[in-house]
Amino acid sequence: MELTRPEPSLYTVKALLILDSHGQRLLAKYYDSTFPTAKAQAAFERSIFKQSQRAGGEIACLEGLTIVYRSSVDLFFYVVGGCQENELMLSAVLTCLLDALGHLLRKEVEKRWLLENMEGTFLVVDEIVDRGVILESDPQQVIQRLSPRVPEPAPYGFVLFDYLAGSSERRDTRDARDTRDDGGSQ
Repeated sequence: MELTRPEPSLYTVKALLILDSHGQRLLAKYYDSTFPTAKAQAAFERSIFKQSQRAGGEIACLEGLTIVYRSSVDLFFYVVGGCQENELMLSAVLTCLLDALGHLLRKEVEKRWLLENMEGTFLVVDEIVDRGVILESDPQQVIQRLSPRVPEPAPYGFVLFDYLAGSSERRDTRDARDTRDDGGSQ
């Protein structure tokens, strides 16, 4: 009997979760129908939280899934993939998430700061994984995409020219206004 291997797929991540120190969901993105209902998702989150409390490592296998997790202060971060997924790829996603959030929050990643910056957290997650496909694993690239675009200052000569041109425009406008005022009073 020949074993058939599943076809390679770009859809690597099945879920990305952030739970607090009590196992309560702060952020959850499920990318396929492995857990179709909210009840199934909550049961899965409870089971991986219990598993990560008992286990001492950063990788767990549960319900035929590969789970890579890490804790930071009062939060637990999980990246869930299929049983055939490479743990190093999932770990790279997790590291990227933690590093990008640390930069975004400019502090240690903890529950209070995460809740205050939830929209930024969703943006970080969406820059890293989209519909289960890993888009980026370099935190610097994620940070660069999310940082506001600040225009570079113009060279000194152009600034001086703009200043001089702007002041002459103001002078021309003032002269035209004075001429209209004089013409209207006669």
